[in-house]
Amino acid sequence: MCWKETSVLEERLQFVQEYRSGEWSKAEACRRAGVSRMTGYKWLERYAEGGVEALRDRSRAPHTRPRQVLEEVEEVVVAARGQHPHWGPVKLRAWLDRQAPEIEWPAASTIGEILRRHGLTVPRKKRSRATPSSQPLAHASGPNTVWCADFKGWFRCQDGARCDPLTIADAFSRFLLRCQGLKHPDTAHVRALFEATFREHGLPERIRVDNGSPFASTGIGGLSQLSVWWIRLGIHPERIAPGKPAQNGRHERMHRTLKQETAQPPHANLRAQQEAFDEFRQEYNQERPHAALDGQTPADLYRESHRNYPSRLEPVAYPDGYEIRQVSDGGHIRWNSAKIFVGHALTGESIGLQPLSPGKWRVWFSFCELGELDAARAQIRRKPSDGVGRKQTA
Repeated sequence: MCWKETSVLEERLQFVQEYRSGEWSKAEACRRAGVSRMTGYKWLERYAEGGVEALRDRSRAPHTRPRQVLEEVEEVVVAARGQHPHWGPVKLRAWLDRQAPEIEWPAASTIGEILRRHGLTVPRKKRSRATPSSQPLAHASGPNTVWCADFKGWFRCQDGARCDPLTIADAFSRFLLRCQGLKHPDTAHVRALFEATFREHGLPERIRVDNGSPFASTGIGGLSQLSVWWIRLGIHPERIAPGKPAQNGRHERMHRTLKQETAQPPHANLRAQQEAFDEFRQEYNQERPHAALDGQTPADLYRESHRNYPSRLEPVAYPDGYEIRQVSDGGHIRWNSAKIFVGHALTGESIGLQPLSPGKWRVWFSFCELGELDAARAQIRRKPSDGVGRKQTA
C-alpha cells in the first residue's frame, strides 16, 4: 500500500508499530507500507536510536563543511584589507598567497564575501567605458623598451606647499622607477631626476610622454631641451596624441592608484608627502600583485637596462653626403646668405641636411626627421605629423 494522506511522521510511526507487533516480518511490513526494504530498515534503525523524533525529516545540509573559512583565516583576510584598503579580492588573494603559500587561501569570491560581510566594500557605480585595445603597447615587448613619464597633477600639501609628482615607469613590467614630488617642474629639475634614474637603472630605448612642457614644445619636431638630451643619449622620444591620455593608459591607471593611496588627503608637508610616495613605490613594485601580470609584481619582471648612462655625450654623426649646419644661440642655421629658424631647443647642436632634389633637403637631428628645407623660400616645412623617431636613409 502507499502512504495515506496523513502526516509523514504518522505513517512512519505506523510502519514501525506494525513491525514491532510481531505479526509481520520486516519484508512484509515494507511491502504493506509501499517502501523499499532499505528505506524501511532506515526508519527502524532511527526509531531504535532516537524514538519518534528520530523519524522526522532531517536537513540535507552536510553535517560538516570542510571548506568553510576558518575564523583565523577570515581575521587574516580582514587584517590584510586593513593594510591595503584599496585592494580588491583578487589582488588580496594573490598577495596573501605570496606571503604564506603553504596556506590554502579561500577563493577571491569568498574573500569578496568576507569583505562584504564585514562592511569593507562599497558597490561601484557602473560607468560607460570606451572599448579597450586588444593589443598591448607596440613597443613594450620587454623591460626598458619603453618608459612612460608624466606629472600626476599638482596639489598642495596641508602647509600650502605645491607638490608636482613626476612619475617614471617601465611600460612592460609596470615597475615604478621614480615617484618624486617636485617644487619646480621645469627642465633643470626634471632633467636631474631623469639623470639619477638613468644612473640607477640604465637607459631605455624609448620614453613615452605627453605634449606638455618640459617634455615637448611647439617648435619644429616638437623637440624640447629635455627631448634633445634624450636623443643625444640614443633614446627615442614618443609623444601621445594631444588629448589622448588613453594612449598612455597604463601610466594613467597607476596615477589613479597613486592618488588614492598617497594624496587623499595630502600630507602635512613635502617631506611627509615624499615619504608616502616612497612607501607607495616600495609596495607597488615589491608587494602589490597586478592582474595584468598574472598576479606577479613589477619587481618579478623588471630587469635593469644593459645600456649604461654614459660619462659623456658623443657628437651627433651623419651619413656621408649630408650638409652639416650648427644651430646658433638664436635657434637659426645659416643657409647661403639666409637665416633659417629651427628652434631654440637645438641651440648649439648640429643638424644634417639630406639632399633630395635640386633645392630640396630633408632636415635631421640625429635619427629624428624635422622636416623639409625649401632653399628657394629659405624655410623648413614641418612633417605632417611633426613626430620623432624616423630613421635616417642614406
